[in-house]
Amino acid sequence: MISVIIPMYNSENSIEAALDSVLDQSWKGKFEIIVINDGSTDNSPEIVRKYIDAHPDWDIRLIDQQNQGVSAARNNGMKQSKGEYIALLDSDDVWLPEKIEKQMKFFETRPEIDFLATARNNQKLLYPYNSKTDLAEVTFKKLLIRNEITIPSVIFKRKILDNTGYFQEGQNHAEDVDFYLRISENNKMYILTESLITAGGGKRTFGESGLSADLKKMAEGYRSNLNRLYKAGRINGFQLFGYKIYYRLKYLVLLLRTSFYKLFKKQ
Repeated sequence: MISVIIPMYNSENSIEAALDSVLDQSWKGKFEIIVINDGSTDNSPEIVRKYIDAHPDWDIRLIDQQNQGVSAARNNGMKQSKGEYIALLDSDDVWLPEKIEKQMKFFETRPEIDFLATARNNQKLLYPYNSKTDLAEVTFKKLLIRNEITIPSVIFKRKILDNTGYFQEGQNHAEDVDFYLRISENNKMYILTESLITAGGGKRTFGESGLSADLKKMAEGYRSNLNRLYKAGRINGFQLFGYKIYYRLKYLVLLLRTSFYKLFKKQ
């Protein structure tokens, strides 16, 4: 069974499409779908309740909690899940119909794989994830250079919750990268180079849609990740200093590129 974890906050305009994309999967195995309502103030909880009533043959649960942020919502859902595999999906993203089937084929034929993401929005994977095969390996060092893993593309074995733990609660920017960095210590991670999801309505991942639209807070999240890695002994002081400079320069480039993009978009 695959447990699908969907955190939801004020998603009345998108949650049905996200749920539909799970029900439309070509994979014939069993799903449990856990929607965590993170203190929504719009009509999205009622929409999910009506959706559950309209699909009685599906295992769909709605869990209400006070607003605690996306990391706490995902953790709550994962702690209450029962599947052998955990699949992550956000309430404003959708899966292509063959996504899970194609990922599960790799889990079945490549037992060494513990964690498998996919490309998104028909975008090619960038350096250092360029690959001439179907899979690009993800490593600790690669993640420090660039993150090409998008949350709604991810599916992983339950054992990762045992050997890695959960998302860092209270951190809502670059919390995904923190999670991936910790996963990389004890697990084999890959990205399927085929694009099998539409994230943020197909918009760019940085500077335009979702939490990643706030570049300043994203930069702060990356610095928090580095400090945590240093305290855990996974990078030394020299690496901490070097990567902080690297992320600062990367932030400035992204800020400039996003500003130009928005300027030309208006014209």
